[in-house]
Amino acid sequence: MKLKGIDVVSISDFSVDEINYILKKAKEMLPIAKGEKKSDILSGKILSTLFFEPSTRTRLSFECAMSRLGGKVIGFSEPGGTSLVKGETLADTVRMAKSYSDVIVLRHPHEGAARLAAEFSEKPVINAGDGAGQHPTQTLLDLFTIKEEKGKIEGKNVVLIGDLKYGRTVHSLAYALTMLRANLTFVAPSVLQMPKEIVDYAGDKGLLTRVSTSLEDVIPTADVLYVTRIQKERFPDPEEYKKVAGTYQINIKMLSEAKEDLIVMHPLPRVKEISPEVDSTSHALYFKQAFNGVPVRMALLGLVLGAVE
Repeated sequence: MKLKGIDVVSISDFSVDEINYILKKAKEMLPIAKGEKKSDILSGKILSTLFFEPSTRTRLSFECAMSRLGGKVIGFSEPGGTSLVKGETLADTVRMAKSYSDVIVLRHPHEGAARLAAEFSEKPVINAGDGAGQHPTQTLLDLFTIKEEKGKIEGKNVVLIGDLKYGRTVHSLAYALTMLRANLTFVAPSVLQMPKEIVDYAGDKGLLTRVSTSLEDVIPTADVLYVTRIQKERFPDPEEYKKVAGTYQINIKMLSEAKEDLIVMHPLPRVKEISPEVDSTSHALYFKQAFNGVPVRMALLGLVLGAVE
């Protein structure tokens, strides 16, 4: 399967076969990601990381992925120290970065920025999150985690919880889980519920799809709880944020009603959505989930740069 040179802007740009192929290649990368084997397949290649928004896991895992495969990384994690403060446009920043590197990873606060950036670069552009839009590489590592832990995705009951309106992570994930035939339940305060077009998309595919405000009602039948932070920075009105902050929290008592093999996931960072007491249980998968970003991003970088087939 040839993915060399493609832009990775939205998870919807991939077919089911392409998603499964990336996940297969990610599994092959696991020993390298863990440092058990070495690889230099990206030796001589350079990755530009253009992060206009804060990031820990996404940026570091991309840098780790590139380094594990023998490549180099340049870029910035704080736009205040770049020519952006002088008024340089996104287009010109991308034009500059493409001349210095072989692939660009972009995080930006404005939805649609990654697709715009791709128009100004013949080098591959990978979307690392654009506002409340998409976060396709997070989705791929989430799918990888579910498949590794559950053996398959089709038919599993996945509950998405928290900020489903502004959360780009759950937007991408809902589309992908629908493509891979999982059953979806959306749990959120009414003002933060999943956008109607995404709910309709899942429903139109004939999947079991539910919308709820009650977390307790859905836990007993869930295979996966995917918890998200209610994002203060996305709210145009701070008072509206205060009304919904802390609406849901996963704790030990709540999980007593869950399946023994339920997994709890979170794209991180967490605030108060998951009690620290859950960390030591067999349900907690969020730190392993974060690590899985390394083999998944290794596979993706290898594929778009033509080093992996």
